[in-house]
Amino acid sequence: MTVEQKQEWPLWEVFVRSKAGLDHKHCGSLHAADPKMAIQMARDVYTRRQEGSSIWVVRSDQIVASDPGDKDMFFDPAEDKVYRHPTFYALPKSVDHM
Repeated sequence: MTVEQKQEWPLWEVFVRSKAGLDHKHCGSLHAADPKMAIQMARDVYTRRQEGSSIWVVRSDQIVASDPGDKDMFFDPAEDKVYRHPTFYALPKSVDHM
């Protein structure tokens, strides 16, 4: 076996938008050699019942995420910004469904 044959295909994260939805939802991961193969495999694995209308695949090593240990630093400062909460005014009756 050559070194190239021993290397594992990259991991791809798969996001599918349902026919009724507006957003793509993460539905799993798969290994594929390239983007075209990743799309085809994602279609075969994650949309077997024709429930999707769009597929995104992203190489896992290209995703940048916040560290769960930094949760307080990232999300607690929003608590200090009370002006972002709609508590300082009354809504008119015509929009009471909000």
